[in-house]
Amino acid sequence: MTEETVLSKTTRINLLFDFYERLLTEKQQIFLKHYFHDDYSLGEIAAEFGISRQAVYEHIKRAESVLEDYESKLQLLAKHEERRKLLQQLELVVRDLPAAKQAEVRAITEHLYELD
Repeated sequence: MTEETVLSKTTRINLLFDFYERLLTEKQQIFLKHYFHDDYSLGEIAAEFGISRQAVYEHIKRAESVLEDYESKLQLLAKHEERRKLLQQLELVVRDLPAAKQAEVRAITEHLYELD
């Protein structure tokens, strides 16, 4: 895997984790946090929990699979990304409006960003 691919995967898992963290088991949450957020190696996690590297790897792979399964069913990340794109498009359209309308639409847009 290239460095770009690894980074892309890590970013995706972190985003999925943000949306679905509470749906994971406590152990899945801890392992994913250590591996993806804190950049622990499989060996470091294994040593901390007194299990094999293979067991850690399997727990992480299973948790990744669960996150992807939730996303395939609920589409929270996809909807989030689509909202972001639409808000960016709206910002481009707003530039052609009179100043008073621009301020009004920008206030609404900022509120929408905050909701996400």
